[in-house]
Amino acid sequence: MAFPKTYEYTDVEIVNFNQAREMKPYLRTPRAMYVGAPGKHGYLRLGFETDASGRSILRELDRRAPLIVQQELYFDEELPDMPCVYILSSGGPNVDGDRYRQIITLKENAMAFVSTGAATKLARMQDNYSGLLQTIELGPGSYLEYLPEPVIPCAHTRFISDTCMKVAPTATVFYSEIFMAGRKYYGDGELFDYDILSVCTHGERPDGEQLFREKFIIDPGRQPIRDIGVMHGFDIFANVLVMTPEANIGPLYEATEAFYNADEHLAAGITHLPGKAGLLFKVLGMETGPVKRVVREFCSKVRQQVKGKPLPPEFPWR
Repeated sequence: MAFPKTYEYTDVEIVNFNQAREMKPYLRTPRAMYVGAPGKHGYLRLGFETDASGRSILRELDRRAPLIVQQELYFDEELPDMPCVYILSSGGPNVDGDRYRQIITLKENAMAFVSTGAATKLARMQDNYSGLLQTIELGPGSYLEYLPEPVIPCAHTRFISDTCMKVAPTATVFYSEIFMAGRKYYGDGELFDYDILSVCTHGERPDGEQLFREKFIIDPGRQPIRDIGVMHGFDIFANVLVMTPEANIGPLYEATEAFYNADEHLAAGITHLPGKAGLLFKVLGMETGPVKRVVREFCSKVRQQVKGKPLPPEFPWR
């Protein structure tokens, strides 16, 4: 599997979600720095492969400010040949007109763990929106754990993302997102005071076969988020998609029970993705710590099934 062609960093290539119907009210040119200005058009390409000894390495790295990736680390004692990479940003929170493009590619039998150095903060926006376009490509037998820190939308923020996962039938990807309701302990709180969150994730095979597409649009101004069947009494939502070979799906589904824990105010559920592509796991909670713990416990089950190793304990400062 070849890596994507070198990215042409020109104005033509700026990520554009202007055709998305839900973003139509937010297309005014920012009054500060324009869309695509230097420092507002982040680009990141990570390419992993195995070396002659079978160890996975970060072979390809290309980035544009404000995105930063430091040298890969090998701190996972359960999978010592797996590189661990953290995506950082030098630009602070996402603001009006920010556009980001991320490409993560794993060649045959490569492994990788990818996360972020801190939560992704979405600042107050007056004119435009912030957008993220991601492509994740996994070759045969490869394995990726993608567990970023939570997304924190401040009051009157607008954010849209689209993630395409192109996964070989023998590969596995664990992809998670955690969305907070806002800055919960800021002043009187900013719970669900943002303007809109639009999140789309779709999976396909390398030959283009479409497997599934999930999109949710959270627009607190149009529908009360506290309604039963939406968020009701919960503040945090985790969305996890696992694409894995069909032989792994049944055992993982049987080993993962839906639950509601009234004492911890936690709830979780699991279902199958269409096309025998994998599993969809969702978690609701009130604080990030317990939600992250449930997500990591599920990730540990996936790793145990695929690699025969559990996920190590999280660092205490994370």
